[in-house]
Amino acid sequence: MFKIKEARFLAPSVKLFRIAAPRIANKRKAGQFIILRIHEHGERIPLTITDSDATAGTITIIVQGVGKTTKLLNMLTAGDAVLDLVGPLGNPSEVEPFGTVVVIGGGVGTAIAYPTAVAMKQAGNCVISIIGARTKDLLILENEMQATSDELFVLTDDGSYAEQGFVTQRLEKLIDVGREIHRVLAIGPIPMMRAVAEVTRLPGISTIVSLNPIMVDGTGMCGGCRVLVGGQSKFACVDGPEFDAHEVDFTSLTQRNTLYRQQEQAALDRFEEEAQREIDELRRCQLQEQHPEVGTPTNSPGQ
Repeated sequence: MFKIKEARFLAPSVKLFRIAAPRIANKRKAGQFIILRIHEHGERIPLTITDSDATAGTITIIVQGVGKTTKLLNMLTAGDAVLDLVGPLGNPSEVEPFGTVVVIGGGVGTAIAYPTAVAMKQAGNCVISIIGARTKDLLILENEMQATSDELFVLTDDGSYAEQGFVTQRLEKLIDVGREIHRVLAIGPIPMMRAVAEVTRLPGISTIVSLNPIMVDGTGMCGGCRVLVGGQSKFACVDGPEFDAHEVDFTSLTQRNTLYRQQEQAALDRFEEEAQREIDELRRCQLQEQHPEVGTPTNSPGQ
């Protein structure tokens, strides 16, 4: 069991967890991930390690509640525990003194971009960060990205905060004004990463994306995280998770990521129905405690 030391929401449905995992905290590097299982009947899900503290023996992950397992995980609080936590998995980010590095985080992808931005800055790079979200309420880690960046650009799709627009538009502006960029790292929704790859393709800027496809075991055995890169099959868990964006087949990646969408939605629907029944029962019990005169409804004859 791995005890949760801290749990707090950063945005609606986006929660930060600090979990006791000393051996992982000692070895983890930027770009690596863990695979987590909440209970013995639960599925195993990959989550990038946002941060770690070797002295405290903890790792930090940020979870967006989208499906059944992530929503269940986001119901846990400090003092609770998860059953399994395996890592660090995957290859670390390639961190060198490249020169000027643009780090792009879209939505919860900022949680994955952040540790690499920190590592790039520590390696002596000039770090320009671009983070974006659909709306202000979904923006995360702005202060943290500001602290590790030489420049930070913040965008929201709806203009509810900072600059209105998309992260790709800000990247295009940097290129158009002649900023010398030696490397781009983009992490977020597949359409965003694909768009970034197209922006940097013509000017020939080295661009890396971190992929999070369907994954089960994290050792390359299941084949669930297969991606096409440069026309060859790769496994995100052992060959990645970071790949050359200009070589990734994003069409194939999108198709594979939606392969089990119906089953995932059905599982989520069942989970939410069960949760609602439990909430209704709890409310009924509370009502009876507060108003015992109401009694328990019966179906006795004549009533």
